[in-house]
Amino acid sequence: MRKIALTGSIGMGKSTVAAMCAEAGIPVFDADAEVRTMQGPGGELVGEIDALFPGTARDGAIDRELLAARVLHDRDALAALELLVHPRVRDRRERFIAANAAAPALLFDIPLLFETGGEGDFDTVIVVSAPPDVQRQRVLARPGMTPAKYDRILERQLPDADKRARADFVIDTGGSLDETRAQVDHILACLGLRAAR
Repeated sequence: MRKIALTGSIGMGKSTVAAMCAEAGIPVFDADAEVRTMQGPGGELVGEIDALFPGTARDGAIDRELLAARVLHDRDALAALELLVHPRVRDRRERFIAANAAAPALLFDIPLLFETGGEGDFDTVIVVSAPPDVQRQRVLARPGMTPAKYDRILERQLPDADKRARADFVIDTGGSLDETRAQVDHILACLGLRAAR
């Protein structure tokens, strides 16, 4: 089984590329989606996060905006949160691998792959990238996003150029969806997972 990591900074198009890989028949593990589930209504981390950051739980779920406001300015608070969350994500990842043991390849959508030193767990690393103006426009179009919040998020992410330099493959999502899909197909063909169209 080939384990493929998909990463890239915020707003680069990881979800789009992951969906294209899923359409090609590759099971996808979405680390962010797993975190949202664990922090959502009845999620396994709700009580622990609220104990660590009192008042962040609302109606049985973590208020992600409130939690972000508490940790994005405080490096120690962010580290404490990551110490709680990352092992649980790893546990879910291991269960995903076991559940898909017969698949020839698995894709892991992990936004902070390089920031957490996790790239060594994978056979191939794909970085999704886009021009800075495209990235900014995409992110600022998200509900609740502000320029200040966007800048804080970027501060804790490795620069795009560094990620590109460390990748096995780079997908540029600054063009059309068809151009992105052609790059995905080419990479899958290079990995022996699907013929290029």
